[in-house]
Amino acid sequence: MSYPRSAQRLYGLDSLRALAIIVVLIYHYRVVVSREPLFGFMSELGWAGVDLFFVLSGYLIGNQVLGALARNEDFSLRRFYARRFFRTLPNYYVVLALCLLVPALNGKDTAPLWSFLSFTQNLAMRPGETFTHSWSLCIEEQFYLLFPLAALLLLRRFRSPLAGWVVLAVGSLAAMALRMVMLERHGGADIGALDYYQYIYYTSVTRFDELLPGIAIALLKNFHRDTFARLLEHGQKLLLVGIALVAFAFYGFQNYWYRGGIGVDTFWTTCGYSLLTWGFALLVLSALSPKSWLHRARIPGAASIAVWSYALYLIHKPLFKLLKEPVGDAGFSVDGYAGMAIILAVSITAGWLLFRTVETPFMRMRSRLVPSNVRAPAPVTAAVSG
Repeated sequence: MSYPRSAQRLYGLDSLRALAIIVVLIYHYRVVVSREPLFGFMSELGWAGVDLFFVLSGYLIGNQVLGALARNEDFSLRRFYARRFFRTLPNYYVVLALCLLVPALNGKDTAPLWSFLSFTQNLAMRPGETFTHSWSLCIEEQFYLLFPLAALLLLRRFRSPLAGWVVLAVGSLAAMALRMVMLERHGGADIGALDYYQYIYYTSVTRFDELLPGIAIALLKNFHRDTFARLLEHGQKLLLVGIALVAFAFYGFQNYWYRGGIGVDTFWTTCGYSLLTWGFALLVLSALSPKSWLHRARIPGAASIAVWSYALYLIHKPLFKLLKEPVGDAGFSVDGYAGMAIILAVSITAGWLLFRTVETPFMRMRSRLVPSNVRAPAPVTAAVSG
């Protein structure tokens, strides 16, 4: 690996992270470049890769925070926030500058700079604006800010994981209710695409619950260890049920979320995202189980793509916009596989370069300056007699 890692890699999680970024690339290629579904239904449903990222983040960050609390370690908010700063902000600032300074990347509207710096631009974002794919980063950064505070308050106040389960259940139901309210308030089945994105798809208010399944896994792992261990004994079953639930959600979104003459479906808008992310949560559980094929399989290149995925997510959409015209002018149809291969190859290379030149140095700096989320215990000084 290109920067130090304290824990052994989990190849199942790498495979899921690599899958998430690949399907996002496929989806955005259709949206930004070709308008053609070159990969069939995945070109239509690749947006779900972001939902998988949410579940993975919920688990990975939840495990860091809840694991430290379960072990009664001296968890430090200052250290946690510093580590998140080194991990997420340098890449983000570089791509933000690119999006704001290159005229070809400016959308029809650009949110104020302060909203980009505070990660709040997604609260009123509409399609076609500048740097719209940052909406998911806003939700993640808001999660990094609020979740450790909530976990500390709940577990220290109630001293029981039951409070966490209650909050997870209430949060899930609240998000579904909010999606229903927003849908009805902004046109119901006749809601326009711009309003759907602004009030349901982009905003944290209606999408925060997609991080909760990952937190639920972390809560199980750290506070219900026997139950967690028993679940992991059924890794293959978790994999099959997870695939089935994700497939069911895909089928619903593809065939029933929107139908001509009927409009946007209330059930799939309200519950569909939840079904999808709980399906992804089962896949994450399977990836953690040594009994599962997903855990054992080492897919060539998946670990590298997983490590580059954050940088690649940030840079790919601006490059899609920049490369579309010159690749077409060079005689390669962007609606065909040759043009697509060129654009994807350049974008993946750029993601790797961003990872190497920006992310890696800051991650090495993080390893030196803030190696852990917990405070090291004070050294014990032996008493000197006489």
